[in-house]
Amino acid sequence: MKNLLVRRDLRDAPERQTATAPAEPKSAWGLGEGDEVSPGLTALRLLGGGERYEAYLAWDERLLSLVVAKVLRPGRVGDQNARDAMAAEAAMLRRLRHPVIVRAFDVVTDGERPHLVLEHVNGPRLSTLIRTSAIALDQTLSLGLQVSSAAHYMSTRDVVHLDIKPQNIIMSGPARLIDLSVAKRGDELAGMTSPIGTTKYMAPEQADPDLFDELGPATDVWGIGVTLYWTLAKGSPFPVPSHEASASKELRYPQLVRAPAPLPTGTPSKLAALIGDMLAPRAADRPTAAEVHTALEPLAAALPRPQLARFRVPKRK
Repeated sequence: MKNLLVRRDLRDAPERQTATAPAEPKSAWGLGEGDEVSPGLTALRLLGGGERYEAYLAWDERLLSLVVAKVLRPGRVGDQNARDAMAAEAAMLRRLRHPVIVRAFDVVTDGERPHLVLEHVNGPRLSTLIRTSAIALDQTLSLGLQVSSAAHYMSTRDVVHLDIKPQNIIMSGPARLIDLSVAKRGDELAGMTSPIGTTKYMAPEQADPDLFDELGPATDVWGIGVTLYWTLAKGSPFPVPSHEASASKELRYPQLVRAPAPLPTGTPSKLAALIGDMLAPRAADRPTAAEVHTALEPLAAALPRPQLARFRVPKRK
């Protein structure tokens, strides 16, 4: 607690890495500010969570730094598959070293609270900005350049993220791609038969692997395309998917049968065409991440550069 008391100002300094919610999230572990996640790792506040994990802003005594502690939920501690998935995510992050991919510092898969210690990135999620702010064209192009560079790098390391979406991008300098919990190596993609990813951001081959059988780097290009579409249109390129158990596959995954809706009027034609290519139904028809990066560079370079107004020093009397 001594270090926590010295650094109480850290509670409010960093922005949350989760979308703003109407009410504070509640910790399944009952951890509050100053509680120990594990020896040397102190919780500051709950950031959010998913089905398997809770994420806490924490203070790491070993690193003397703010970190994010991704902790298995209490009901998942006895789930060996969940522990293995956490270890696999840590191993995946250790093999990836890129400025736009979040870093992992430690993983503990045994003990009372199995957890992964991740880099803390000070900034909001892209999904929060899409909901609350206007995103300028230069920001969209810069984001596309950064995330496509990360996707290209992952392809050279034989890794596919499989869940690129606004919620998994922290807007900082540079942006950070987070949450590799469903990422796979190339050899792990063969033979997949079940949908994987987040429904409304899934490429057709994620929604129906049996039909398309093309999971690979082009799947991440689709995710970048949908993400850029959201920054420009503040909405999905496809109808809202049905979550009814009795719904047909076409209603649950509209991207299987529907073309993307047009982008807003005023979107540069070359950018609109590029995003359309990234959302091609067949993976083989999409550009590579490197080609996306190459196509975005001249679009970003062509934008007018901001100029400071001329500053005049008043003359002394």
